[in-house]
Amino acid sequence: MAELKLKSPCEGLMPVTCGALTLKEVTPGPLTSIAPLKGQEAALSKALKKAHGMNFPAPNESAEGKAGARAIWFGRDMALLTGAAPAEGLAEHAALTDQSAGWAVVILEGPGSEDVLARLCPVDFRLAKFPLGATSRTELKHMMASVTRLDEASFQIMVFRSLARTLVHDLKTAMEALAARG
Repeated sequence: MAELKLKSPCEGLMPVTCGALTLKEVTPGPLTSIAPLKGQEAALSKALKKAHGMNFPAPNESAEGKAGARAIWFGRDMALLTGAAPAEGLAEHAALTDQSAGWAVVILEGPGSEDVLARLCPVDFRLAKFPLGATSRTELKHMMASVTRLDEASFQIMVFRSLARTLVHDLKTAMEALAARG
């Protein structure tokens, strides 16, 4: 019987460095979608705060919690819990779905990271408009992505696992074009 081995979505594609910019794959730990049950939004936020140290995120925001956990707004009445398995009590207030194997997660960092994203996304990623913790579900060239600002020059980008190679290609091309400007 063949032995199957799990590979990361970007295996063999990273890291990529162009000038001062770096693109690297990260393993964020468990990824769980959280959708509040009808009428349970406040109770869910309270339970999330108690269990993971953060409230349910508002639209276009993310929240940092305890021990590397983060909740990322992921659409209407939806968040993605990253970096921690959901506490058992959350299931009383929300539908929880494991998404861990379905996403490619990369970090784009360095001066000019906003300019790279400006070439690919219809969102203003300048710090004044997209502050620390801001997040957006947006188009990245021709695929849907989640983009979250981690710090002044660092973004977490997530796409479906099947689009990992395309994501790396598109980001690398934009990084090279920016570096060529000089």
